[in-house]
Amino acid sequence: MPLVEITLAEGRSPDQLRALMAAVTQACHDSVGAPVESIRVVLREVPKTHWSAGGVTIAEREAASRTGDPT
Repeated sequence: MPLVEITLAEGRSPDQLRALMAAVTQACHDSVGAPVESIRVVLREVPKTHWSAGGVTIAEREAASRTGDPT
């Protein structure tokens, strides 16, 4: 039973998340032959204020890009 865990920044619609789960399930089935009904997909959404790279959060990066700040 494959278990696929995906962590992403929050902000996508329920339809986008559902499409992602369906596509990952199909890709897992196609690549390793696991039965679709045995594939588990877990999505974890993280607030953009709780995810950073280089000490700058995604929220800060997005705000800076809106104002033209090169952060």
